[in-house]
Formats: sequence, C-alpha cells, structure tokens
Amino acid sequence: MIRGNHTVQAAAAICGYAVLIGFTDNYVRVIASEIGLWQFHLMRSLMVAGLLVIAAPLLGLRLRPVNLRGVVARSAVHGSAMLCYFAALGFLPVPQVAAGLFTAPIFVLLISRFAYGERIGPFRILAVAVGFAGILLILGPESARLGPAAIVPVIAGALYAMGNIATRRWCPGEGAVTLTAGFFAALGIFGAIGLALTSALPLEVPPGAAGFLLRGATWASLPVTFWVFVQAAGSLVGVGLMVRGYQLAEPSRVAVFEYVVLPAAALWGWTLWGEMPVAREWLGMALIWVAGMLIVMRGR
Repeated sequence: MIRGNHTVQAAAAICGYAVLIGFTDNYVRVIASEIGLWQFHLMRSLMVAGLLVIAAPLLGLRLRPVNLRGVVARSAVHGSAMLCYFAALGFLPVPQVAAGLFTAPIFVLLISRFAYGERIGPFRILAVAVGFAGILLILGPESARLGPAAIVPVIAGALYAMGNIATRRWCPGEGAVTLTAGFFAALGIFGAIGLALTSALPLEVPPGAAGFLLRGATWASLPVTFWVFVQAAGSLVGVGLMVRGYQLAEPSRVAVFEYVVLPAAALWGWTLWGEMPVAREWLGMALIWVAGMLIVMRGR
C-alpha cells in the first residue's frame, strides 16, 4: 500500500493517461462505423488479455489479486460506468454524455466526505469548481439543456467516482496491472453478454455509427481490427497509468486531473481530423489547467 499523497506523481500519471486515451478514443468513430459496442468491448478485452499473457512473464508482472472480492467489485463498478457512458452515446449527443460523465469529481468529493468522513479543504472544492467551469466552456451552451435522459451519463459519472474511490479503499494492496486486468475482464464479460443478447433478440440496426449500441456480431475488416488493437494497447497502458494515479493520492485530489482528458481529446481531434477548438474551448482548457495547479500546490 502506498502511504501519503504523492500529488505531483499522481498528476503526471493521469496526464499520461489523458494523452493516450485522447488519441485512441478519437478513433472510436472509425470503429463504430463497422462493428458494435459489445463486439468492440469483447475484441478489445481479448486483445488486452493476449498482451498481458505475453508481457507478464517477460516483465515479471503480477496478475493474481490479493483481495479477489475487492478487485471483482471494483472492476464491476468501473465496467458498469463505461457501459452507461457508451450506452448513452446511442441516444444523446456526445457533449451531453461527456458533461454527465465529468460530474465524477463532484461525486468523488461527496462520497469521500459523507461516506468516509474525509476533510475536503476549500482549495480542492475551488479546484473542482474551476475545472467544472472549464468543462462547461468546452461543451458549450448545449450542456445547459440536459433533459431527463441525462440521468444515464450522470449515473456513469457516479459509478466512475465510486470505482475511483474503490481503487484506494477496496484494493490498497493490489498492483496497477492486476486492477487494469480486472477492469478489462469485466468489460469483456459485459461485451460477451451483450453479443449473446443481440443474437437472441435481433433488432433493426441503423447503418454506420448510429447502430453502434444495437449491432451484434459482424466480420470486422482489417483496418477496424487494427484500430481495435490500437485501442487495446493504448487503453492497457493508459488505464494502468490512471489506476496508478489513484493509488498515489487520495481520489478527491486525483479526480480533478481527469479534466485533462477533454482538452487532450480536443487537441488530438485537431491534429488528426483538423477540428480546431474555438476561443471558448481554449479558455475552458486554461481553467482546467488552473484547477490542476491548485491541487498540485495544495498537495505540496
């Protein structure tokens, strides 16, 4: 178990995670045009399992959990959060879904305070408020028009916060590799269940990315298979960094750094697809960095 709060190291780990995930998630649009959500999760988890089987003996990685019950519970919670997030993409615009998911730091603060009795200082409360203001600027006016359907991504945010707290509370003696493997195992199981259900209950599937949620098993082309593998490798390293970050410091300190995911994704979108952020979005990114620096300085 890592004692104390190593805030700077945790911030570096989370920023590395954000850069990797920002890159790989920009290619979900390519994957979604051909295969479904459930097949994507199952394929990616199987690829991650193959990579871990190869890497574990070579690098001396420990996969066996110390507390199996804690790892299973954490994996189920984090996996459920990602299922809610991707499911919401099937019927809500991406900005609304992202706004719901990034309520997670707020839930981290609330759960840490009221469930575990942690003292939350004014600097961390201010940092979360500043970071959330930055998120709203990036998402734009659309984020203020959330209807009743917004409950699904908000549930994703709450589950994501619970999973982040569980990383330190339920699994203090686990290695980052063990927790990462458990996370992808849960998503693989969910993917297999989803494929079984879509096969047993075939539905009319819209073409292209619109059918991402309802599409059953299909034959993936070589380019899509390649990008699923890139997702697997990038996510394996990225999620490992994220897990490590939450082991290095209290979840309420680390959570604010995850705001970096959105500007990282926006910068990759500009680099890969020529989608240039507008001035309002750049201002939002600046606020996010201010929030991160407040946490770093307070951590020192």
